[in-house]
Amino acid sequence: MSEQNNNSNGVHRELKTRHVSMIALGGCIGTGLFVASGSTISQAGPGGALVAYVLMGLMVYFLMTSLGEMATNMPVSGSFAAYSAKYVDPALGFAMGWNYWFNWAITVAVDISTAALVMKFWLPSMPSWIFSSVTLTLIFLINVLSVKAFGETEFWMSLIKVITIFVFLAVGVLTIFGIMGGHATGLSNFTYKQAPFVGGIPAILSVFIVAGFSFQGTELVGITAGESDNPHESVPKAIKEVFWRIILFYIFAIIVIAAIIPYTSHDLLGSSASDVAISPFTLVFKRAGLAAAASLMNAVILTSVISSANSGMYASTRMLYSMAHDGYAPKVFSKTTGKGIPLYSLLATTLVALLTFLSSFAGPSIYLWLVAASGLTGFIAWVGIAISHYRFRRAFIKQGHQVSELKYHATWFPFGPILTLILCILVICGQDINSFVSFDWKQIGITYISVPLVLILYVVYKIKNHTHLIPLDKVDVSPTMNEHNRSDD
Repeated sequence: MSEQNNNSNGVHRELKTRHVSMIALGGCIGTGLFVASGSTISQAGPGGALVAYVLMGLMVYFLMTSLGEMATNMPVSGSFAAYSAKYVDPALGFAMGWNYWFNWAITVAVDISTAALVMKFWLPSMPSWIFSSVTLTLIFLINVLSVKAFGETEFWMSLIKVITIFVFLAVGVLTIFGIMGGHATGLSNFTYKQAPFVGGIPAILSVFIVAGFSFQGTELVGITAGESDNPHESVPKAIKEVFWRIILFYIFAIIVIAAIIPYTSHDLLGSSASDVAISPFTLVFKRAGLAAAASLMNAVILTSVISSANSGMYASTRMLYSMAHDGYAPKVFSKTTGKGIPLYSLLATTLVALLTFLSSFAGPSIYLWLVAASGLTGFIAWVGIAISHYRFRRAFIKQGHQVSELKYHATWFPFGPILTLILCILVICGQDINSFVSFDWKQIGITYISVPLVLILYVVYKIKNHTHLIPLDKVDVSPTMNEHNRSDD
């Protein structure tokens, strides 16, 4: 393999610019848009949902530019855990890495369970474990073949989602004006009863949390940078494209849904990832007179769930691989195959996903706790990215460098990472305020368990290894990893 196709960590640079762009886009377009978007409209009205998604979209953009500045300076698999260790404190890198690996390993198990529920739409009598087993096997094979196989698979599955959204928007506009469906709704539902804003600020804040979960996965662009054939070109392009596409897709989709379906509709209230019949996309297609709407959207949602599991397998595998290189995980996980696949990391992640899935049969309560424990880890990862970028830029300037030396510049520093940090902490703290009001300690434990887990990882590593916050003038802002992070293979 030529030098340009290998990075310093032993994995191969086989992801093209189109792969990186589509992976980053596909990572945050899933059931959050196809299903949960309806419930946000029912909770806060069309205006409240729009405000929440616009604000979250802007925050995610700042987050992406922060990650992009670091990823183009030092492209590496498992990026933000490495950045936390290098720019803040090795203990933070350790905690962030294991937090993110755990998050995605559990998410893979959740996704293969969801895939089984979606398949029951067509084959209700078949046992769920058969669908889940087939899905997990398929995802493992895609990830074990080559980096390129993963990139191509994600590209086409993400493209299916993007095409679906374009078709939905076109059908929605035609329905709004009465060209399809036989009844023009116009924008009357935007002022129906208490619309456009329902429930005031508290409702918008609650929807803000839902919107945050919808955007989870955008940080995958930082991990793919380590295996991109040209990260200096692909990462900035992906960030620019993803921001505009997310804003346009989410905002326009919510406008179309809110214009056709009133916020008082009971179908929107009952939205859940396992019930395609009440997906707002399905409802709009049916309103337009498309009889096969449910089957169509079920196929798209199945593709979306498999795509999420595929991305989760890739992300968690690369994070474990990166941690092994940095000494935060057993060295065996840093070994790669001739095709640049970290096989032992992939096997470990697959095993955890399998055991988590099996726990749903052996002990449902254990499964629910595991799923809950991964619930806030995505936001915790975002907090780590914001802190790392703030420290990186400050150290870069303090050491006499000029911003012009960077290959990509984050937008509005330091406003971007500070806003990201504040909003992520707000979302984490506000995840389940009602439990604190009612002193429901069991529910508090289920909801917030990921927070003390990360703190324990951080404190234990810090005490054991006597780490400290790296002084700004000692932070290594060089564009390459240290020699001990190079592959031995």
